[in-house]
Amino acid sequence: MRAVQLSTFQSAPILRDLPLPTPQKGELRVAIAACGLNFADLLMMDGTYQDTPAPPFTMGMELAGVVDALGAEVTGYKIGDRVAVFAGHGGLAEYGCFPAARAVKVPDAMPLRIAAGFLIAYGTAHLALTRRARLMSGETLAVLGAAGGVGLSAVEIGASLGAKVIAVARGQSKLEIAASAGAAHMIDAQSPDLRDQLRALGGVDVLFDTVGGASFDAAFRAMRPEGRILCIGFASGSVPQIPANHLLVKNLDVTGLYWGGYLRFNPDALQTSLCALMTLYEAGGLKPHISASYPLEAVADALDALRQRRSTGKIIIEITRER
Repeated sequence: MRAVQLSTFQSAPILRDLPLPTPQKGELRVAIAACGLNFADLLMMDGTYQDTPAPPFTMGMELAGVVDALGAEVTGYKIGDRVAVFAGHGGLAEYGCFPAARAVKVPDAMPLRIAAGFLIAYGTAHLALTRRARLMSGETLAVLGAAGGVGLSAVEIGASLGAKVIAVARGQSKLEIAASAGAAHMIDAQSPDLRDQLRALGGVDVLFDTVGGASFDAAFRAMRPEGRILCIGFASGSVPQIPANHLLVKNLDVTGLYWGGYLRFNPDALQTSLCALMTLYEAGGLKPHISASYPLEAVADALDALRQRRSTGKIIIEITRER
């Protein structure tokens, strides 16, 4: 089989021929149809992501495909089932073996190329907004990085929960995509008066931040009393330093969310969230946005598009035709 591997940190990934893997106890082998790219893939290449395996390893954090072999003691799945998997790594390959506990069945209505980029973005946004921030209908949600994979999902889910969503993204074309996902107000991230614009809209009850840096600093100063701040990521490369005295004066909460960590300490919460999302998708309540698809041979180009922030929504690597 073919697989994209990282041999050493800070090097280019290489497409290699590898032996077909055999599923071990508790594992599914999946014939992979597509793999979704994430900003964390770039961090893995640098060796700075919190769950980076030692190289060499096959890249690709999330995938979708068809079960084609079962390891011992696997229940609830059969050969031919369509599944999406949060693998952590191993998705950029024609086949992979993954713990059954990391898989979720894909509804017939959902194409596998959509499912391949669904789990991390929508899972992160849904768990953050519903469980961690307790977003309520009528509240104001500001999303920094609103046109990226996770940010756009937060816009869509926030709107579905009845929030007034303010999308902050770079450039008119990205803001238009956020508007189509349900944002009520749009602000260009390059605007020098982000704080004032957020305040003019009434301030922020929940801040969903995938960016950090100067945008976070400006939005932080526009928070309403008892506001909740969700730290999701730091795409700007700058991790905010939060003044605790401001938290005290304005009665603010700051909450972190690492979606994959729930697999270790509360997998039931993660599974419940994903099932709710699949149900919402089947009902027509979610419309995932894929900005570009690449073949396995062009992974380097796809990663560069992600690095240069040329994408909106998700970038997908299509590996085989849907079975």
